[in-house]
Amino acid sequence: MTDRPTPKPTVRAPAWWKIALEARAPFEFGAGIAALAPLLAIAPRGDGHAVLVYPGFGASDRSTEPLRRVLGLLGYHAVGWGAGRNTGMRPEWLAEGAAQVRALQREHGTKVSLIGQSLGGIYAREVAKLAADEVRCVITLGTPFTGPAQATNAWRLYEWVNGRAHRTGPLRDSVRAAPPVPTTSIYSRTDGVVAWQCSIEQPGRLAENIEIEGSHTGMAVNPVVLLAIADRLAQPEGQWQPMQRSGLRRLAFRAPQKPVDFSAFAHAVG
Repeated sequence: MTDRPTPKPTVRAPAWWKIALEARAPFEFGAGIAALAPLLAIAPRGDGHAVLVYPGFGASDRSTEPLRRVLGLLGYHAVGWGAGRNTGMRPEWLAEGAAQVRALQREHGTKVSLIGQSLGGIYAREVAKLAADEVRCVITLGTPFTGPAQATNAWRLYEWVNGRAHRTGPLRDSVRAAPPVPTTSIYSRTDGVVAWQCSIEQPGRLAENIEIEGSHTGMAVNPVVLLAIADRLAQPEGQWQPMQRSGLRRLAFRAPQKPVDFSAFAHAVG
């Protein structure tokens, strides 16, 4: 009796033309700077609560500095994760991340919001599960929390750095489940690194998806993303509601796509 072949993923890594579109990132950064004054004029103001921002794979707090500066101008206390370069999932870092969230909550007296770029979003989601009582909301940007590892264009590099152990085990099994706090996944169908289907959460009372037009690497400086983040963070604590796409919001934010059922495939972080 032979083993049944493993089903092939129905979702593949972004095509070459989407990779080429990652060249948009510097222009998104420029657009973010150009739109900063109008953004600050129309975006809701923050209430001063702490926002912890996690960098993507291979990046450090330096990569999230522009986003954190904008958040500071909006009235939030934005901080980096302070753990150096994000080289992959480290279970020991999750415990340290939860301790950091609890310390920020004690310092400011309010719950902490978490934002994660790409792989940093996995950290944000997992830390929120460990410190749910201290977390206000989670926002992820192009984060592949579901689907096969091969559905990203970074999986070979990730496995070269971390090996294949990340494909199985309790942590991998936990990643797909949404945190027990309000969670927003922001994604782009023209993402050149992560297949957008891998960033779609099952919508629910505490979970939503927001589609934007933009690159993967430039997502944290994309002016539309900044507006979405400002909108999500400004909701009063304990009164979170999914984004309402009415009026001009219909032009900026498309109706989100339905989740893909990846239950037949082995899940892996990309």
